[in-house]
Formats: sequence, structure tokens, C-alpha cells
Amino acid sequence: MICQTFCVALLHCEFLHMITALNLAYPVTPWRFKLSCLPANNTDDYFLLPAGISNNASNLSGGPEPVVEARFNSSGADVANVPRVPFHCCFWSEQGKHCPVHVGSVAGETSESTVDSSVFQQQGANWNIQCWMKGDLKLFMCSVEPLLKGPFENYDLQAHLFYVLSEAAEDSRLAPQKGRFESVQCNCGFEEHWGCHMPVPAAKLNDTLLMYLKITAAGVTFQSPLMSVQPLNVVKPDPPLDLHMEITEDGNLNISWYSPTLVPFPLQYQVKYSENSTTLTREAEEMVSGTALLVDSVLPGSSYEAQVRVRRLDGPGIWSDWSAPHVFTTQDVIYFPPKILTSAGSNVSFHCIYKSENTIVSSEEIVWWVNLAEEIPPSQYDVVSDHISKVTFLNLKATQPRDEFTYDAVYCCQEHQCHHRYAELYVIDVNINISCETDGYLTKMTCRWPANPMQSLVGSSWQLRYHRSSLYCSDTPSIPPVSEPKDCHLQRDGFYECIFRPIFLLSGYTMWIRISHSLGSLDSLPTCVLPDSVVKPLPPSSVTAEITTNFGLLKISWEKPVFPENKLQFQIRYGLRGKEMHWKTHEVDDAKAKSASVPVHDLCAVYTVQVRCRRLDGLGYWSNWSSPAHTAVTDVKAPVRGPEFWRRINGDVTESERNITLLWKPLMKNDSLCSVRRYVVRHWTSHNGTWAEDVGKQTQLTFLWTAQAHTVTVLAVNSIGASLANFNLTFSWPMSEVNVVQALGAYSLNSSCVILSWLLSPSDYSLMYFIIEWKNLDEDDEVKWLRIPSNVKKYYIHDYFIPIEKYQFSLYPVFSEGVGKPKIINGFTKVEEKHQNDAGLYVIVPIIISSSLLLLGTLLISHQRMKKLFWDDVPNPKNCSWAQGLNFQKLSC
Repeated sequence: MICQTFCVALLHCEFLHMITALNLAYPVTPWRFKLSCLPANNTDDYFLLPAGISNNASNLSGGPEPVVEARFNSSGADVANVPRVPFHCCFWSEQGKHCPVHVGSVAGETSESTVDSSVFQQQGANWNIQCWMKGDLKLFMCSVEPLLKGPFENYDLQAHLFYVLSEAAEDSRLAPQKGRFESVQCNCGFEEHWGCHMPVPAAKLNDTLLMYLKITAAGVTFQSPLMSVQPLNVVKPDPPLDLHMEITEDGNLNISWYSPTLVPFPLQYQVKYSENSTTLTREAEEMVSGTALLVDSVLPGSSYEAQVRVRRLDGPGIWSDWSAPHVFTTQDVIYFPPKILTSAGSNVSFHCIYKSENTIVSSEEIVWWVNLAEEIPPSQYDVVSDHISKVTFLNLKATQPRDEFTYDAVYCCQEHQCHHRYAELYVIDVNINISCETDGYLTKMTCRWPANPMQSLVGSSWQLRYHRSSLYCSDTPSIPPVSEPKDCHLQRDGFYECIFRPIFLLSGYTMWIRISHSLGSLDSLPTCVLPDSVVKPLPPSSVTAEITTNFGLLKISWEKPVFPENKLQFQIRYGLRGKEMHWKTHEVDDAKAKSASVPVHDLCAVYTVQVRCRRLDGLGYWSNWSSPAHTAVTDVKAPVRGPEFWRRINGDVTESERNITLLWKPLMKNDSLCSVRRYVVRHWTSHNGTWAEDVGKQTQLTFLWTAQAHTVTVLAVNSIGASLANFNLTFSWPMSEVNVVQALGAYSLNSSCVILSWLLSPSDYSLMYFIIEWKNLDEDDEVKWLRIPSNVKKYYIHDYFIPIEKYQFSLYPVFSEGVGKPKIINGFTKVEEKHQNDAGLYVIVPIIISSSLLLLGTLLISHQRMKKLFWDDVPNPKNCSWAQGLNFQKLSC
């Protein structure tokens, strides 16, 4: 029974402790509130309330009750003379008029002092308090301002703020233990405003902040009731930034700004602005939820001033301070928009309001000009209102820069009177070609685009953007809503280059160029690229080249690259090796081919060969040319023919034996195919038959002519074999007396050319060709010779001839039976010599006649031109009535 009674008593004590600990904490509002501490003996029923607060506010719970008592105590002084006067502290708010009721201090303690408190006993103590969370959501602040500053000037005032963050909202009604509170000292600032700052972690912005103030002045300590607040409910944002005003395309005034630091709730803005003009003055305030406000009916020559502040849109919050005022003045001529950035081929419009001598010009009187050089046709005008004119530009062409101007100036004029202000029109050609290629290893894709259009717009930035689809490209690519930028770098060749790595061969990459400028942004036409369709293969490898034996073809072989795995076509280019290559190409469409042969003209030259490839279906690019391969000069066939040769006879013509020296010129590569290892002279006589002499690489051979007829042949031999087509020459005693050349003439045209002409008599022998010999008789020069076809009657000898020296010319007819008798002349034939059968006359006379006719024609043409020059001003009597009947030959000056 005794134990039960003790337990009931203990529970009763705990219940009483909870009742006394229950604290109705004052909820801090976004508005300013007051802390009043008044002596309890001033009145039995009412507090001495601050001005403006009703006495009824104290009787919220049936009567006035003290909130906190401030007491005095002595230390080393006679306390009997110091009265003990309690002070009651309470919060007062004009919005809520709420005075929380709680007896005793927060910690259950009061303080006493022996300092003279007569001032406080008579007037009490009152402070204005406002608390808020800074816009950066990092610092909670309270401002404490004494209402009666005089009593506090003579005393050292100190203030401390005690606070604790409660983790659960329901704990806010219970008074925390004193040891859990943290304190910060409040510092005196401008005009005796005391500021208390406490940090609040970002994660605790929704927690409940419990706090109370202790203010000490003149030895008296005043303690406020407990306060509670959620920091997020009393946020005071920073003022809006970068307040800006401009005329919109519709002729309205756009007031815009940037929101302050990011907050986790929507905001509302209050804008106040004023307008001053010659005809109107007005002020207005507007509430908006966005970061811009449109003001209509903007007039030229007006001045606008605006400010803006911000607070939380939903729920409690504190207005920020007003932003700095911004002033905007409109000109006498208003263009809206004042500047336009657009792309070539588009249509744009400008609007204008024109004010002249404090009078707004009627839109019917407004005309438009471009660069003050070209008037815009009235068909492009539109009357928007009585004072707003509109002009529309259709199908614009790209702006051509003029010196430092990269835009066209658009002028709004009153008939022929134009204001010096103008609008600016920037037109950019956004038809930018983006080309991409995938490397031969299929690991990266390189995209390039020219930088030339960038030079026409100063202050712009150009960026390649792209979007990768999962598979392939659409037939009509368009700019998707989601895209990514790509870093591109300017190369020395004036192109920007971007590299995509890794790549998805069958994914479609839609890409375009975005032009960003303060006036807006433009996008080029999008293009879609499939990496698999723009592959540039690796060049073929192991390329070799040779001239085939017996066939005489240029054969090229190669190895196909490993990637891509598609079927490939090949292209060969080849040319004679030298400083300047003149390439010829050959196409190979067989995807399985690894070699090809092409005919060439010169089989004995060194050819340079290269090969490249691309996909057989035509997609992608040609690869780079392979490393060059070169042919080697080797014998591909036996020589086509033997060399041309002639003879020199040594000894007396009357003797029966003579030494014959055969002379021949080295065989050219085209005839030897491609070299000559040795020459072989083959002899034939009726008595000795046939025999041969190997002379190596010598170009002459001397032998003894003893037989009546001796036939010789010179063969050229290379590594393949001996020449099959050869020249034969027969030396015959009887044929050396056959005379078929009737006449021979030599005519000198100049120092480098002589004409030889001759006449032949009929003959029964088979004439094969002629041999012409000539030599300088004044010098010991060797005889020069040429082989001439048998059907030729005259021949031009090109050599160096000295007119004052004497030359000998010989013409030998060569028959199949042997060499006939030559016709020999010494010196050049003179034109004055009259020979009945001289063939030279048939050559010289036509030349003289042709020259005479040419000279006569030149004189006639010159005569006509002189006649026109000197007689151009003389009238024609047939055409002029006043000149008819006059004899101009008898007239004299």
C-alpha cells in the first residue's frame, strides 16, 4: 500500500513537471515584431503597452500574466535600499497581436542586479525584432533595434541569441534543456541595429529553430520568451539581378531581370516603374511570377525608370530589398526590333515609330530605305496603326560586309527626311556543308566544316551539335529537341575539325552548326551521317608494277585492305616517271581482282604506278593513293628492226677491190625493246655464201668488197633475240653505173635549212629509197647522211649551214639490186640560173608569188584604213543635201 502511494505521488510530480515545462513558443513571422519588458508593479491589471498596441492584447488568456521576470541582486552593497522589481517580457505583433503566456524564464532562472534601474522601472524596455533566412540559404539572421534609444546610450548593452535546431516538429512545444542551446553574440551595426547571425545547414532548412534573446543593459538582464521558426518559411531572397529594358518586336517595353540565387520554391516579383514623356506621366506597380514584364504603348522620346523585388510565391516569406533603379530612354525614332539576326532565304519585318519636332509622324508618311542607297518598294509596307509602320524583307540574301560594317542599315524616314538612327539587319548564310569520313580502321569519324561564314558576324560563336539515333538515318533529317555539343578545333586549312570516337557504324548522327549571338541563335540545315556510309578505306598494299615479256603490257598487282569488309572497286593511275607526272587512270570494277594489265606506248620507260580503292556501291570515299611502285627497264621483246646503215667507200673507184666501212646509228629503245647487247653483220655473196660477224656494241664495220655483188644486213640482238625486220644493202659493180637522177638542186632558206629537189628518169629497177649525203668542203668534217623514202621529190635538210662556205650534196638511189650512180653538186644552186629542167624553179617561184600576193593584200588593207582615218569627217554628197553640187577637189583652205 505504501509502495502504491509512492508511485502515484511520483507520477503526479512528473505530470506537474511536464505541465510546467510545456512552452507555447512564439512563432516567428516574416514581419517585424516587438519585445516589451515592463515592470510588474506599474499596474495590477495591464501592461504599459507600446504605442499602437491595444490593452486587450494582454488579456489573451483571461488576464495579463508575466512572461519573464528580470530581478536585481546586490553584490557587496546594501540590498535593503534597492527594491526588488520584477519585469515582465512579452512579444507583440501587429499581425497576430499574440502574447505567449509562461511563468518563469526558459531555464527557470532569473537574474538580479544592484545597478540603479529607475529608468527601466519608469519606462520599461522595448525592442523591434525581425528574423529572416538569407537568400543563399546558409545564414539565419535576426535584427534587434531599441525603440527608445536614449536610455541605452548611457549603458553598455550586450545581446546574445540562444538557439537550437529541433529534429522533429513535435518537439517544438517542449522546452529543451539549457545545455542543448548554442549562443551567438549580437553585434552592433548601423544606427544601433544589433545583428545576430547563426549558420543553418542546408539539410535542416525544414527543421524547427528554437531560440530566445538575452539582453543586458545597466546590469539588468532581460530574457525574451522562447521563439520558434522554420528557416525555410522566412527566406529573404537577394534582390533580382541585371535589370534590363528593351523595345520588343511588337513595340512594347520589355522589363526583364535575372532571378537571384536558386531557392527550392517558386518566386513572385513586384515591379514598380514610372514613365515620363512630353504628353504623359504615370507610375504603376505589377506583380508577376516570371522574370519579365511587358509595358505597352511605348512612345518615342520617353524616359522609363523601374525597380523590382522578389519573395516566395506560395507560403510565408519576406520581400527582398528593391533592386537598383534602372533608367531607359527611348529615342525620337523607335525601331522594333532594333536589330535582327536571320538566315539567308528567310523573311523578316521591322516596325517603326517616327517622332519629328515633338509630333509623332503618321504611318502613311513613312518610307523605308536600305543603307540610304536603295528605297524599299511601297508594296512591302504595312500600316500597323496610325503611328506604327512595318516593312517586310522577302527571301533575304546573305549580307555582304562593307569595310567594318557587317550588317545592312534599315532607315525609317518621313518622306525624304531620314533620321540618323537606323535598325541593323544581319543575314547569315547557314548553308554550311558538314562532311564526315570514317577511317579505314572503323574506329573514329572525323567531321569538318568551313570557317569562312564566321568572318561575317563579329561576336558570334559557332558550335557543332549532334544527336545520335539508335539505328540509321531518317529520309528527312530534322533538329531533335535533345542534342549534345561537340568540341571542334580550327585547322590551318581554314576548316573546323571534330572527331567522334568511339563510333557506332549503323547509328545515324544528325548534326548541324549552331550560331550563337547576343541577337539570338541560328541553326544550319541538319544533315544525317551514317558512319558506315562514309568510310575512307585504307589504301591497297604490296603494290608492284612490271612490263610483261612478249606481251608488252604494264601489269599492276596489289593486296586488298582488311577493312572494310564490303566489296571494293579499284582505280590505277600510272605515268612516265619524271619531274612532272602526266597521269593516266584505269578502272577495275571486279571486286575479286588483285591485278590488272594496261597497254602502254613506251615499253622501255620507267613507269610510276599507284592504286586506291573505295566501296563498289559508291558509298564512302576513295582511299589515299598507295605508296608508288616503279617498273624496271628490261627487254620485253626482240628488237623490232635492225638499225639503218650506210657505207663509206675507201680506195680508188677503178680498182676491183675496195674497203667498205658500214656506218649505223645506235638503235633507239622503242625499236630495241629495250636494249641492244650487240650488233651482228650478216654477209652474202654468190661465191662465199652467207657468214656473220659479231661487232659487239660498235656502230661501224670495215670489210673488203671483192665480189661483183655483196649484200650485207645489220641485226640488233638483245636478251630476247635478234631483230626480225632488217635493212639490206647490196653493193654491185653493174648497178653503180645506173644513172636515174637527172637533176639535183640545193637551195638555202636560212642558216639552218636547205631544200634539196631532184628529177628522176624512168627506170626498170626497183627503187627502195634514197640516201642524201652532205659535207662542208672547207672543213674536214665527216659526211652526214639521211635515208629518204623513194616517193619523195624534195627534202628539207635541217642542219647548221654557213652561207659563205661551200658544201657538197650527193643523192644516191638505192635499188634492191644495188646502189645506183649518185648525183653530186658542189655549192648552193643560184636562183638566176635558167635551166629548162631545173626542179628548183618549181620550188622558188611559188614562194615568191605567194610573198608578192601577201604584200599586195597588206597594202590594200592599209590604204582603206588610212582613207577612213583622214576622210571620216568629209560628208558624202549623196547623203547630205547641203553638200550636193559641190566639187570638193576645187575647194581650198
